[in-house]
This record gives sequence, structure tokens and C-alpha cells, in this order.
Amino acid sequence: MKIGPISISPRTIRNLRKEFRSSGLARIGVVLVVLVLLAAVFAPLIAPHNPRTQTLDQAQLPPLGFTDTEQQTRSEMVNGSIETVTENVTVNATTTYPLGTNSLGQDMLSRAIYGARTSLLVGFFGTVLAALLGVTVGLTAGYYRGRVDDLLMRTADASLAFPSLVLAIALIGLFSRFQADVAYRITDPLVSTGFAGWFRELVGLPTPMPETVVLPTVVILVVGFVNWVWFARIARGEALSIREEEYVKAARALGGSDARIVFRHVLPNAITPILVLATIQVAAIILLESALSFLGFSGTTLSWGFDIAQGRDYLSSSWWIATVPGLAIVLSVIGINLVGDWLRDALDPGIEGEGGCR
Repeated sequence: MKIGPISISPRTIRNLRKEFRSSGLARIGVVLVVLVLLAAVFAPLIAPHNPRTQTLDQAQLPPLGFTDTEQQTRSEMVNGSIETVTENVTVNATTTYPLGTNSLGQDMLSRAIYGARTSLLVGFFGTVLAALLGVTVGLTAGYYRGRVDDLLMRTADASLAFPSLVLAIALIGLFSRFQADVAYRITDPLVSTGFAGWFRELVGLPTPMPETVVLPTVVILVVGFVNWVWFARIARGEALSIREEEYVKAARALGGSDARIVFRHVLPNAITPILVLATIQVAAIILLESALSFLGFSGTTLSWGFDIAQGRDYLSSSWWIATVPGLAIVLSVIGINLVGDWLRDALDPGIEGEGGCR
């Protein structure tokens, strides 16, 4: 199999299959990632309710299997005078809202499903941007060495001196000075074509659903600029080693340009650790996006971090408001990391994985 200049050998495919069959953790990771992907892609079809619809009379309903007790205050006439009476009322769960509702009566399951879209979009595009920047810088530094290497990698070291979240907030402030759009809205094809409405009517689900998908452009740029340094360090180390190989020296002796040598010989042979790092970075970026959403910088309200922030004031009474999106983050990150471990064990011949694949 060949993708551009990068060839995937039959041996690599065999290693991936062998490690997948022998590793239970790899299968669990793939299942979790596939479930999150399906939820994100088909959210308008499977979400029980519109995640933005507010039903205040159904606010703070507990998940199935739980009950909640709340105090209700009412006024009544006692001996000719009006008195305020406070009583405890038991609130029961309902199958209409299997994971409960938040303080605005919005369905938590629907919000968790739609929140997967935001996290995966930021995780994927943020990782692609970080990889493009970091791999370019790293390969350039490792191939040319000398002053170029010193300049580029000292810049990377300076970026590492700042905590990721602090640097991200600073970059968001910088973008805001240029009045950059925080988010970009994309028309949801499942909704715009009418397929989602037809399907939901067919299965008896309420309509309509959100017509647009929010792409947090500023957050994507920020997480890309924050995480590029990890790709740069990995790519530099690989380039330093590969540039001394005989086939690279032969290509240089035959008059190959530096760009051709890097693109045709160095990059394909450095792709394995970059691919494994990219998988892990998706999980790290999802966590960073959730932290930014929690602080109110995401540009969308359909985000796991935003829901956790909304549930912060109800932890003692309605714990599920923050717990449901928190569990979604945990399961997604665990699944992505398990997939990353599977790729590392299968692609790196120097590491023996759970299944012993080499």
C-alpha cells in the first residue's frame, strides 16, 4: 500500500493485524474510538433531542437508575394568612432523558454526542496543523544541522518553557487583538439535505436538529501552535539519524536536491514515530480543548468542557451535569491512547507489545 511518498509494507500490515488480534487493549481502544467517531458523524440521527433545546420544567432530571431530592417552596393560606411552605420532593429519572438534564433542561446524552464533534474536530485539525509545523521545522533542523538547527530548536525549547494552557490562553488573547473569528459555522449535510429530519420522523425522534457544525478555528490554530514542538523534536531526532544512512548519501551524490531527499527519503523513514505521536497528540489536544472550553474560550456551547463548567455549580446536587461530559472525555482519551499504544507496539520493532508482536 502506498500513500504519496509513504509506502506501507505488507510486513507492517501483518504486524498491525497480529498485534490487534493478540491485544485485548487494542481492541478496546478501537471500539471506543469507533463509537466516538460514529457518534460525532451521525449526531443528528442518533441524538435523542436537540442539544440546544431548553425545557425548564424538565431541568436537573437525574440519569436512569438514580433519584434526586430537591426543595420546593410554595405559598398557601394558613389560618387566614399566607405562609411559605418548603418541602422535599423526590425527582425520578425518565427514559426520555436517559443521562439526565442540566439546569436548563437540555438533554445530557444529546449534548455529549454533539460535544464529540467539537472535540474530534479540534483534535484532528489541531494535530494536523501541529504535525505540519513541527515536522517541517524538525526535518529542516535535523537535516541541515549547525546554526539552522540551533535557531529552530532553541525556539522550540522556548515554547516548552511555558505551560501549555498558559501559552494557549496567551495566543487566544493575541488572536483576539486581530479580531479573528473565534469559530466558523459549517452547514451540516445530514440536516441541510433533509435526511436527518426524515430519519428522525421515521423512528419517532423529535425534530429539528442544529443546522450547522461549529468549527472553533481560533482554538484549532492555538492548539496547533502549542503542540508543534513535540513533532519538531521527534522529526529532528529521526532526521539526524537518517541523514547519515547510505541511501541518503547516495541520493545526495547523484545530485538530488535537499527538498527531494527530505521528501522522498527522510520523511518516509521517519513516519512511524510521527504517526504514533500524532495519535497521542489527538488525545492531548482534546484535553487542552476541554480545558479551554471550561474557561470559556472554545467559541461554541456544544463542548464537553463547556458542560463541565456549567455543572460546576451543581456538583453537590446535580452531579451528572459535570460527570457525563467528564466521562465522555475520559473514555475518548483512553480509547485514543490505547490505539496509539497498539500502533507503537506494532510499528516499532524494538518494542514488545502486549501480544508480543515484533
